[in-house]
Amino acid sequence: MPPDSISIMQAKIEKTINKANEDNKMTTRHALNEKYRKATKVVCRQGMFPFQVSDTAINIIKRVVKSEQELDFICAFSKASSQTRDQLMASSGFNEQEIEILGSGLAKEGLIFNQPNTKGIMIYRLLPLVMIGLMEYKFMTPLSGSDEERELAGLFETLLEELRVSVQKNYKELSPLFAAAPALDRTVPAQSTEDGSKITIIKVNKTLDTPENWVLPSQTIEDIINKFDDIAVGYCFCRQRRNLLGDACATKAPTLNCFTFGKSARHTIAQGFAKQISRQKALEIMKDAEDAGLIHKAFHPGSRESSFETSICNCCKDCCDTFNLWRNGTLPMINSTFHLSVIDKETCTGCGICIDFCPTDAITLESDGYAVRQENSCIGCGVCARFCPEKAISLQEGFRRVFVPPPQHNRLFDK
Repeated sequence: MPPDSISIMQAKIEKTINKANEDNKMTTRHALNEKYRKATKVVCRQGMFPFQVSDTAINIIKRVVKSEQELDFICAFSKASSQTRDQLMASSGFNEQEIEILGSGLAKEGLIFNQPNTKGIMIYRLLPLVMIGLMEYKFMTPLSGSDEERELAGLFETLLEELRVSVQKNYKELSPLFAAAPALDRTVPAQSTEDGSKITIIKVNKTLDTPENWVLPSQTIEDIINKFDDIAVGYCFCRQRRNLLGDACATKAPTLNCFTFGKSARHTIAQGFAKQISRQKALEIMKDAEDAGLIHKAFHPGSRESSFETSICNCCKDCCDTFNLWRNGTLPMINSTFHLSVIDKETCTGCGICIDFCPTDAITLESDGYAVRQENSCIGCGVCARFCPEKAISLQEGFRRVFVPPPQHNRLFDK
């Protein structure tokens, strides 16, 4: 065969091999992308508010899940979000050692909660993207301000905007579901004014309208702190994420005040999300949070207030995701509280300080120059009473579920 013919034949063979390799690579990439989509779908179904499987959600998962084995591990939670090791061996096909390695790795990323139950049996629970899950754990550690952190913060911001658009578009259908949802958090009120004197508590001398078998949960920070031997503190994930997005906290609030307790504390300590502290140090940090005008919000497992608290956020009105997602029309504000602010019109001077501090815009100045509180949006945090210079604000006892639907901003979605 002439040399030219041989060269032509070699070129054709090389081209055929290269095309086959490219086809194989495309097939492999397609299979991997399908695995990412499938795993993202499982994660998106977790939590109180499911997310759509969007490109944004998939890109977030791609940032934290690096292997096909991890994707397969996540997919094993498709039918049950919490499983024992034996259950996971059956649902995933992995052996005991592989489950330990994969579970521990994804726990470090903020996607798995792996702690033993009261019987000492290890439970693996797949966490949601948001509330309380991947987003919170990713941003409660010390941050460097790297491009990678900023990009992840941006992806979560896009994800929440996609949720807002979806809620607004389906507002009518979602409204009854929102109305029936349990309280996401519970207010623990401030106890003293800025000068250290006790905030006046108005006792109600009548049978309170409370749910059947309801037990009043702890109403002071001290009572909550003293329940626990294991206490951990991390950085506020809301203020840290906002800062990464170039939106620094307008209140200049401290950030090292995101608390976890008990089993949750042991988890956050083990994964490096938070550090263990003493009861005394916890009380000092809580005092600094109150001095900064932050609001104590406690969280209970499954919103069951009969169970001990798992965590406490110290929220500012500027950065708190709960407040902002409500204001911008994404989610309702659903809060449980045992107090309601009461303003003494005879003492009020109309200075407006309470309006500046109120996190839910529940106080306004009326035409007569005096402050007026709207009961439906008051979460009983007591921050208004703490900073009122005239001590014109008290807290009245009484169980309330505060529910305020998200504003419906775009009526065009109704058409």
